[in-house]
Order: sequence, then C-alpha cells, then structure tokens
Amino acid sequence: MTTRAERQAQATAKLQAACDKFNAAHQVGAAVSVELDSGEVRETVTTSEAQVLSGHTAVIWLDGISGCYDLDRVTASKVEKA
Repeated sequence: MTTRAERQAQATAKLQAACDKFNAAHQVGAAVSVELDSGEVRETVTTSEAQVLSGHTAVIWLDGISGCYDLDRVTASKVEKA
C-alpha cells in the first residue's frame, strides 16, 4: 500500500513529465491555441515554459491572457515544416 506522500510524489512526477514533454517540443514563443473558461478558443503564444504549479497542476503563461492556464487546455498550433 502506498502512502499519501508517495501518491502525491507520483502525481507530481507525472505532471512534471507532461511539462518536460511540452517544453522539449515547443520553445517559449510557440504558437498555441487555448480553451478559455468561457469555452472560446483563442490563438496566442507562450510566454513561459510549462511548469508544475504548487505541486498540483501543469500550467503555462500565455500572451494577452491574465494568469496561467492548465496545460491540458493548450494545444500547439500545427506549423508546416519546410
């Protein structure tokens, strides 16, 4: 049986892995779309790397949007490679 602390550490590690994956694939300034609380989808760019906020949520900061957003609500824009 795992302890609460062990479960929390596992959850945080999973969130950090999601941040690491996003950061490896996308630099600060990457074009993304984000689903706002209203349901509207807005095109913007990242202004930070993804990071774990207070051990409970993977987040990222976005241009023109106050506060940070859950990384699950952010999708990198598809860019044609030359």
